[in-house]
Amino acid sequence: MTTDIVKDCTEISALASKAALGFFRKQIGVEFKSDDSPVTHADKSVEALVRAEIARRHPDHGILGEEHGQERTDHPDLWVVDPIDGTRSFISGHPLFGFLLAYLHDGAPQVGVIAMPALDETYVGASGQGATLNGAPIRVSSQAMLDHAIIYINEGDKIFADHPDLFAVLMRTGKTRRLSYDCYPHALLASGHVDVVLDYDLKPYDFLALRPVIEAAGGCLTDWQGNIPRADYEGAIVASATPELHDQMLTLLRGARP
Repeated sequence: MTTDIVKDCTEISALASKAALGFFRKQIGVEFKSDDSPVTHADKSVEALVRAEIARRHPDHGILGEEHGQERTDHPDLWVVDPIDGTRSFISGHPLFGFLLAYLHDGAPQVGVIAMPALDETYVGASGQGATLNGAPIRVSSQAMLDHAIIYINEGDKIFADHPDLFAVLMRTGKTRRLSYDCYPHALLASGHVDVVLDYDLKPYDFLALRPVIEAAGGCLTDWQGNIPRADYEGAIVASATPELHDQMLTLLRGARP
């Protein structure tokens, strides 16, 4: 992994953010997939732009995208794209939608970008190079005690429907908790504002960009069993600011789930 890849990721994300803003709070058509998740012309257009730019810069690399499928995914260099993370936010005019881009080598995420177009915030994390927000270094918090932690719970409605006992436990966990969605809580964790983020029912393009950002900022991200989620994983994740906090969260998850 080279500094050139970080530069490419940052520049491609800037193009994607500008393109997404061109559709934001405008009249655009909305379709619904088989799983009832929405997709818009903006999702498809932004991903097409990003794929073309990746192909221009790295024509032999593989690409996996949410809207346009996969190309050369057996290549050791793989780019993973979520053009609009939070389409429900996007179509309702809510500014907390993001753009996610990950670069993987031999299956391991090396660079991740969480871009928040409407907030003009771009979080970049690279293995061995640290994490930044708009070019300035960021770091996770030093919180090591779960009882004092600020916790964000993504997809709480789904967790409540599937694991009501766990949801009840989560509602009593930490010092402060909020229900949330999509990628921004993970960016807040990487920048030291949030201590734990629980997430649920994810696809690879939902989380692969998060891991390099959080880990480069000093945090931890695993599935709920403590395993490192890779490109073939789908399901739940937990991210924490410190190893001590992460261990406590994993213990809670193991004890609260049936």
